[in-house]
Amino acid sequence: MTARWICILGFAVGVAMTVDIWNEVVAEAPTGPLMKVGFAERDITPELGMEAPGGYGKAYHRVFHDPCKVRAAVFDDGARCVALVGIDALAIRRPSVEIARNAIHQCCGIPPSAVLIGASHSHTSGPTCMILPGEYDHASPAVQKLAYEQSSCADAKYLQLVEKQIVEAVCAAYEGRVEALCGAGNGFEDKAAFNRRFRMKNGLTYTHPGQGNPEIVEPAGPIDPNVGVIGVWNKEGKFLGCVVNYACHGTTGPSGISANWVYHLERTIRGAMGPEAVVVFLAGASGDVTQVDNLSPLVHPGQERWGEIVGGRVGGEAVKVLVSMDRGSLAPVNALTETLRIPRRIPKPERVKQCWELVQQPPEKVGHTEWTFAKEIVLLDSLLAKEKIKEVEVQAIQIGPVVVLANPAEYFCQFGLEMRAKSRFPITFVVELANDCVGYVPTEEALGPHGGGYETRLTSYSNLVPSAGQQIADACLRLASQFTPGEIPVRPKAPAFKAPWSYGNVPPELD
Repeated sequence: MTARWICILGFAVGVAMTVDIWNEVVAEAPTGPLMKVGFAERDITPELGMEAPGGYGKAYHRVFHDPCKVRAAVFDDGARCVALVGIDALAIRRPSVEIARNAIHQCCGIPPSAVLIGASHSHTSGPTCMILPGEYDHASPAVQKLAYEQSSCADAKYLQLVEKQIVEAVCAAYEGRVEALCGAGNGFEDKAAFNRRFRMKNGLTYTHPGQGNPEIVEPAGPIDPNVGVIGVWNKEGKFLGCVVNYACHGTTGPSGISANWVYHLERTIRGAMGPEAVVVFLAGASGDVTQVDNLSPLVHPGQERWGEIVGGRVGGEAVKVLVSMDRGSLAPVNALTETLRIPRRIPKPERVKQCWELVQQPPEKVGHTEWTFAKEIVLLDSLLAKEKIKEVEVQAIQIGPVVVLANPAEYFCQFGLEMRAKSRFPITFVVELANDCVGYVPTEEALGPHGGGYETRLTSYSNLVPSAGQQIADACLRLASQFTPGEIPVRPKAPAFKAPWSYGNVPPELD
């Protein structure tokens, strides 16, 4: 027999074996009605020269690295629709959310309460937040100068672009809905992110105390290694997109306009699943979690490399979850919101007076850090004149066995872990910086006598009372308790045993 015929015979036997095994174990395609799901994305790359967010003073974009986007997913179970929107932005403020939600409702009928708009917290994105245009028009000229000329501000023109593109992305996703096979699961990634707060020997807590600091005792908080994933395929098996939830600050980016590490997350998933896939990222509770390992004895990677590490590792874990998940329907969908009224912390009058005196001097004279946070107390005092109570929307969105619990804070990681532990759902996404921005919301312990650190500073950005974090967690869980979890799609059970595989049920043959 020639080598060619041996190969053909071997191939035929292999095919027969494969078919024989396949007939025994293959799962039938899901039956019954399928959900309709659509994905879309739009560009929101800021112009060069626009403000770069992420600080308390002015900074400007000088170079371009990669585009910033709005990415949207719409899930329709035949009775209700919900929309999950991820934007490459430091944060988004409530007025923009209301404009976008109302336009989406008019465009495609999705109720405002069923639209989640979550910022990735990219520090290399466009000017969507911090101080809004007109926010301090009620204040004195001196305060207006501090707010508009010496603080990080949103750009009115850019806000209009972002609002428009959010609406277009959601409406395009809605119009593009197709019958889809969906799956959901959790992954685990514990090497990409680190808690940045540490208990020190002096009894206080510091943020980023520095590598090799001998005064460090231990980390003051946890990380959340959970990588939550929803995956969607059309009926022909083409991957359409996914939703990914992970807790890490967007502080890895290069010195230029960028989606930050979410750019590398998207590249990793698209590289494995298809170049047209839409990757909707929703930031987890990461108010005290970044990519910086303060305990590492090694020199930190550069910013570009850090982005590759975080985005690549989280994206790689998301791919593992996607290729492993069973597919079916993630019905039902539902959404609820609740608005809390949470008081702000109020600085003492003598401190306000001292801060006024400081900001009237040049920053170089009093020190930039002292001047910056004195300015923030002055701005907060002016803000309190018109708004001592902050309205805080919390939201719960159900997609079958997944519940998305959203809040507008830079939310401490501990809250996210506790919410997931108490959730009745098998898969729980905790999403921060959603639908507004109320600044850092630490634990009560962090604001106690042994707390401290950057996140606990009193500013015009972060100022809710110590109980705010627990109020938010309790409200989210209260909303979720009104839903009945759906089932995670699983393959049918294997048929009853009949006989072992005839090719393999033999003793060893030695001759």
